[in-house]
Amino acid sequence: MNQKTQGESWSFPKEFWLANLMELCERAAYYGFFIVLTLYLTRIVGFTDIETGYVAGIFFALLYFFPPFVGAISDKIGFKNGLILAFSLLTIGYFFLGIFHSKALVIFFLFIVLLGGSFIKPLITGTVAKTTSEVNKARGFSLFYWVVNIGAFGGKTVVPSIRQGIGLEYVNFFSSGMAFLALLFAIFIFKIDENREQNSKSVKDVLLALKKIFTTPRLIILTLIVAGFWIIQHQLYATMPKYVIRLLGESAKPEWLANVNPLVVVIFVVVITQLTKKFKPVSVILIGMIIMPFSALAMSLSQTLESFTGNSVDIFGMFSLHPLTVMMIIGIGIQGLAECFISPRFLEYFANQAPEGEEGVYMGFSHLHSFFSALIGFIMSGFLLDAYCPDPATLPAGITEVQKAAYYADAHVLWYYFVAIASVAAIALFIFRYVTNRIDAKKV
Repeated sequence: MNQKTQGESWSFPKEFWLANLMELCERAAYYGFFIVLTLYLTRIVGFTDIETGYVAGIFFALLYFFPPFVGAISDKIGFKNGLILAFSLLTIGYFFLGIFHSKALVIFFLFIVLLGGSFIKPLITGTVAKTTSEVNKARGFSLFYWVVNIGAFGGKTVVPSIRQGIGLEYVNFFSSGMAFLALLFAIFIFKIDENREQNSKSVKDVLLALKKIFTTPRLIILTLIVAGFWIIQHQLYATMPKYVIRLLGESAKPEWLANVNPLVVVIFVVVITQLTKKFKPVSVILIGMIIMPFSALAMSLSQTLESFTGNSVDIFGMFSLHPLTVMMIIGIGIQGLAECFISPRFLEYFANQAPEGEEGVYMGFSHLHSFFSALIGFIMSGFLLDAYCPDPATLPAGITEVQKAAYYADAHVLWYYFVAIASVAAIALFIFRYVTNRIDAKKV
């Protein structure tokens, strides 16, 4: 199925474009669902903010931990069968999350979605790799990266109309429909050479790689430090939607605010990577980590801005925005900028630490930082929202608007915790860089 290596081009086989189309559908489904997951778990299912933090945190963490293991399984059953299984699980899981809202059933169907989503990443990226040659692989994956962001952007753009129009629980049906569309492509159109790869890994191989990662000090320490960045990044899904709606009201569209991140990444990541390619990966990652505290700080400054501008900020005489919206856009934009420095070079560093011949199975755990950061970030979010920006349904009945406002007077304080985390992570990375540079210098 691989293309002939005659020269670099933008010509790819049909299966490449189908894989990208299925990925676009899956990402629209996933991000449309995930941006409102914490709202759904609290408003529709009835979990408290703290309970929601645990449920969503475990779900998201395992979504980044399972793929290497299910990837080993998908190697055995083949690309087409694996995609059919994955999209079937996603279609069923999303659909029944829209129908059943009892806590036990919601957790069960979240697990079904988790299994389906865990299959997708290794299967789709494996298909992209299989349908490109060494000559045009870089172009193939650049197209894939764009498709991922287009899907994410599209899903989050559509969701507010569904949530505000017919109801929050109906977002699940949108996600189920997108997954079902991808399933139809997988069943009726997608065909690929099912010869098994010679170097496919078993679950035992994956466990051995995980053990080696945890016993490679530089790799696991850097992973834990970079998790400090991703804790703040995950607040786009953990804290921000509830924070914005509780302070601005039901007409707010936090989904659109979250789209600032992929927009900034798509615009700047190639330029920043090109400009910093001669620097060592850890030095470039450090730039992003130094930028990151300013993201959470910007999000905390909406009340300060409001004290100067009132509740409306004029944007170049064209339109006006609430100060909270303005500072969220700035904060999320800074996040995206930091990600441009951190993500590509972290993947490069991770790949360089892998033993020869084990790069693939090591890279399966390249998002291990998100396992740790999701658990910490979402669970923290639940406690912080409960303390500083509580669910309106939990406030005493019959209180006046003035009394209600008092409960949210210190809502911005929750972002200070994330400023502290990002700052500690940046300092830790500076120390890591200093120590490893000295060790390397002694070796030379």
